Amino acid sequence: MGTVTAVRRYPVKSMLGEALTAVRVGERGLSGDRRFAVLDAAGAVGSAKHPRKWEPLLRCRARLTGPGTARVELPDGTVLAAGTAALDARLSELLGRQVTVSDKPPEHGTLERAVPGYEGGLPDVLRATASPDETGDLITSGRVAPGTFFDHGTVHLVTTASLRRLHQACPAGDFDPRRFRPNLVVDLPGGPGFPEDSWPGATLRIGAALFRVTVPTPRCVVPALRHDELPADPGIMRTVAREHRVPVRTLGPLSCVGVYLDVLEPGTVRTGDPVTVDTGKQRITGPGLGPPPVDTLPG
Repeated sequence: MGTVTAVRRYPVKSMLGEALTAVRVGERGLSGDRRFAVLDAAGAVGSAKHPRKWEPLLRCRARLTGPGTARVELPDGTVLAAGTAALDARLSELLGRQVTVSDKPPEHGTLERAVPGYEGGLPDVLRATASPDETGDLITSGRVAPGTFFDHGTVHLVTTASLRRLHQACPAGDFDPRRFRPNLVVDLPGGPGFPEDSWPGATLRIGAALFRVTVPTPRCVVPALRHDELPADPGIMRTVAREHRVPVRTLGPLSCVGVYLDVLEPGTVRTGDPVTVDTGKQRITGPGLGPPPVDTLPG
């Protein structure tokens, strides 16, 4: 049906990551993915979903250097090891407050998210709870998944078909997949946009690993921010909000690109691996997946 064209890992949450040709996928996702995060003294987990507070993290790049070890390249090119006082000091200077890099998720750590100005960027039930913080931005607060630094799903997948569809709707926009921070980019030649809308509940065989699709991936403001050489582009999320709002469980229609996956069978995934979708009713071998059946939508 499709082919893996990119595999990406993010050793430190909300920093730029690294492109891989192959990676071991275990029950907790890609080996080394979100192994570390930046924490502040108030217990907040560093996430660019609150750009005014954490956006500088997107100017840093993390690479895994061994089991449980990583190095971070700072905006000025300095490279320091994660977990060292030297890196903590430089990141504290960059962010303007005391922070540390940790591989231990805090038991009660908060995950802050700025309220986006576009429709579908946040469930209405959460928007109603938003309040201004010390930056002046309206934010909501949640938690990372227990025992991890993940927001929700352990693996995130984006298709080229969806990105092409968004680019058609906004030709001036740069819908580079890196903006959406996927672990896996799957090329689906031809066919309609947003084929993954029909995948929740289905299984995906990707290389030696087997996944179950859980829910569409709601998008925050992060894709519109600067990523490495990709400039900030506010039109990215306005386009997503206009073109692709889909139901996500009981949260109502949200602006989504991509899907979250759970790992059913661990294995190695490589660029070039074939991708096969099985809905449980029929084996899908072509890109023309059609609109999402009602019984496949999360509810």
